[in-house]
Amino acid sequence: MRPYRDLLPLPASTPPSPCVRNCCLDDDDVCLGCGRHLQEILRWRDASESEREAISLLAQERRERRERNAFQPSK
Repeated sequence: MRPYRDLLPLPASTPPSPCVRNCCLDDDDVCLGCGRHLQEILRWRDASESEREAISLLAQERRERRERNAFQPSK
């Protein structure tokens, strides 16, 4: 049974989760949907607001890097 606190909604002041409900991990355990590392996904619920902001920024950078690399011609 899940703890009661896991059933409570997150406060509105927290940064929204970058989750896009397209969960699939690559070989480095990074989600192809949101760009978060598995450990960041697991940490999200208990992370502080500043930690969540940092996780979101890192995830955005990973997504952008993946998109840039996807359009690079193979050598």
